[in-house]
Amino acid sequence: MTFSESPLKGCFIIEPRVLEDHRGYFFESFNQKLLDEALGYSPQFVQDNQSRSRYGVIRGLHLQTGHHAQAKLVRALEGEIWDVVVDVRPGSATYGQSFGILLSAENKKQLFIPRGFAHGFAVLSENATIHYKADNYYNKESESGLLYSDPALAIDWRLPSEAIITSEKDKLLPLLAEFKGD
Repeated sequence: MTFSESPLKGCFIIEPRVLEDHRGYFFESFNQKLLDEALGYSPQFVQDNQSRSRYGVIRGLHLQTGHHAQAKLVRALEGEIWDVVVDVRPGSATYGQSFGILLSAENKKQLFIPRGFAHGFAVLSENATIHYKADNYYNKESESGLLYSDPALAIDWRLPSEAIITSEKDKLLPLLAEFKGD
């Protein structure tokens, strides 16, 4: 398992060592000790979430704020997604910057997202099943996020605009300039 820090400090790309032969494949998808060594601290995951979406769906950009902030470990179990994070940590040198990565069942990569990042993804395949671990419990009152189409973020979701499907709730999220974080 290899860990590579993304251009946004604290956000890591995790690539497993896949053992393949004529029977199929095997890989270690999670190892707390290796994660702790890469991060320099030990997130304790308390909740697993899974979603399935069809082509064109954008979910996000979401985050939990305050005492309910969450770090996440995200991977695609089926299909492929363009996974995006935006740094909204007050005082961060990369505040307002985004990073995107292709996560797929085929490449088996994962993304560790520290607390203080908005997160979203676009489904690029016919369907995609996403699994993620969170180090804090979901709290409805702490829901927040950013508008996926904020021109200031200029995120390329890798979808034609006419194919984008998003929730009414996500269409009402604030622009980065209006964001009131922690």
